[in-house]
Amino acid sequence: MREFLRRQYGLEVERIVIEQPPKVDFGEFALPLAFELAKKLRKAPRKIADEIVAGIGQVEGFERFDVAGAGYINARVNRGLVAMARTKGEAPVAESSAGKILVEHTSINPNKAAHVGHLRNAILGDTFVRLLRFAGREVDVQNYIDNTGVQVADVVVGFLHIEKKSRAEIEQLASQPRFDYYCWDLYAKVSQWYETSPENKKVRRDTLHELERGGNESAAVAELISTSVLRRHLETMDRLDIEYDFLPRESEILHLHFWDAAFEKLKQSGVLSFEGEGKNKGCWVMRRAGTAGVARAPSPANGSEASDEDDRVKALPAASGAEVPSEQSTDRVSEEDQKVIVRSNGTVGYVGKDIAYHMWKFGLLGKDFGYRKFYLYPNGHQCWISAEQGEPNHPHFGDVAEIYNVIDARQAEAQSTVMEALRGLGHGGAADHYTHFSYEMVALTPRCAAELGYELSEEDKRRTYIEVSGRKGFGVKADDLIDKLILSARQEVDSRHTELPESERRDIAEQIAIGALRYFMLKYTKPSVIAFDFKDALSFEGETGPYAQYAVVRATNIFRKGGMDAKNFENTLRDQVLVADLAKLLTSEGANDLWELWLAASKTAYVIDQCIAAIEPAYLAKHVFQLAQMFNTFYHRYPILAEPDEQRKKFLLATAAVVRRELIRALAVLGIEAPAVM
Repeated sequence: MREFLRRQYGLEVERIVIEQPPKVDFGEFALPLAFELAKKLRKAPRKIADEIVAGIGQVEGFERFDVAGAGYINARVNRGLVAMARTKGEAPVAESSAGKILVEHTSINPNKAAHVGHLRNAILGDTFVRLLRFAGREVDVQNYIDNTGVQVADVVVGFLHIEKKSRAEIEQLASQPRFDYYCWDLYAKVSQWYETSPENKKVRRDTLHELERGGNESAAVAELISTSVLRRHLETMDRLDIEYDFLPRESEILHLHFWDAAFEKLKQSGVLSFEGEGKNKGCWVMRRAGTAGVARAPSPANGSEASDEDDRVKALPAASGAEVPSEQSTDRVSEEDQKVIVRSNGTVGYVGKDIAYHMWKFGLLGKDFGYRKFYLYPNGHQCWISAEQGEPNHPHFGDVAEIYNVIDARQAEAQSTVMEALRGLGHGGAADHYTHFSYEMVALTPRCAAELGYELSEEDKRRTYIEVSGRKGFGVKADDLIDKLILSARQEVDSRHTELPESERRDIAEQIAIGALRYFMLKYTKPSVIAFDFKDALSFEGETGPYAQYAVVRATNIFRKGGMDAKNFENTLRDQVLVADLAKLLTSEGANDLWELWLAASKTAYVIDQCIAAIEPAYLAKHVFQLAQMFNTFYHRYPILAEPDEQRKKFLLATAAVVRRELIRALAVLGIEAPAVM
């Protein structure tokens, strides 16, 4: 089409819109191209459409092109050829020249158990990784660990200053199976303790600085706590088949002086400027995105410092060289447009550290981590962690072509600041390939909160959802949620399949529960607030994971009842049906519903491309549900095994096999397994 437009009209058209007609009777695809060209060519859309159809002639794989209405071009494919191609079902070829992609997700503070909100981040991130890998891209998966932040400091305060435990006692507790649960309760207790006295908050600040300096008892306890909790997080996520390649830690970003290197580059390039007056006097500031400079105003008599109450403040090491510059620029950023990166007391905020970290990701920092093995998954996959002194022969991390950072919508300004810093440093290309994968929070329905034992007021009961709060200890721990879902699924499986061995029933229940959870988190678009509910997630009806899984089980049962193996039949599909047979059966009277099912089954790769382009995994979840719906209609309408015509029976079996394979493939990209029975 592009070649014809170039030859016929001398036009270069990068993007050709393809739509789907309201009925398959009109064709499989519709092109509104003539309407887009009408203004440029100064012709009626219908005339342009006629010229295009006459000019392109016959195209392989298509029956014909028709002009409809005021200028739509409807394309009708050769159903037999398309269906035969679908029987092969080849995977995409890797795009080796496209460069490595880094997806960072989960990034839970290692101070307590993971909760339901963390699961949305991890499931979204993991599914996006699977989408990219399905499309043939090389992907590194990283999980950033803030092990020197205020949240870890709070738990250290709890152990050392409230419970007054020794390091040996903490180590003993850390060896227990659910140490992260203990920390969950302690974290809430510490938050209450801070409110009782201003002196208690000073303990937090002192402890935070000790963690950042390192080489002291508080830092040693923090390392013990964060490492033990981190292992629990990896175990929790592994239950959902979520894995990581590398765990970069904030402690190494500090101690290996990543920020020092970034700070010098930011100062030299003028991205940061020193503020000598106003409320941010003594701070290093950055211009917020989209703002313009103003003339420097006279210095006020009494300037005040920027607030130091940010929960994510990090101490700037003395070696950073945060000296006051001897000369000031003649231009300044207005106070309302300033983003403070380094405070007047020498502390650097979270965003500053993030700028340095992302420079490393793109290979722009001139520094690297040490690496050591940390966690070996049951399948043999090795997860590495950052270290000051690493091991030899480690994989190469960082220096990537693209970055997707999965972090909630509340971090939008911080993410924009990182991108603006990259642009200011002259790395506009890197900024263009850095994407904030934003999503909204997870809450609980009032019914779910009540089931978990939380006391609700009358006002709470009338709300659409109840927000969770880690500091208050209110929320659903990820492992508790997974356990409860497995228990509910197990009760169903046990009641339906008493003949199966206990171990098999357990595995099936886990597959159903994990499928329910992952699908529930994925079916909502990213900007949607999710109100989690056990009953809704586990339902076998409606838009749920179990509904899609059940469609696969039904398809498998057709072959089992017919004395066939579904996988073997699928592998020999091309021997079972001929192109001529497919063409005849898919174009016969009343066959449009069957053709629509084949057409839907052929769209998996197309939908996955859409998911990647829009950064929206929900599109694939919707595709899976719709395909399952269509298959269930087919299942009830056609008694396949009772079909007397052998040729038509093979065709119907081929239909079931193709849909079964595509459902299994699409579910796998969503991280969902199809159980043997349900």
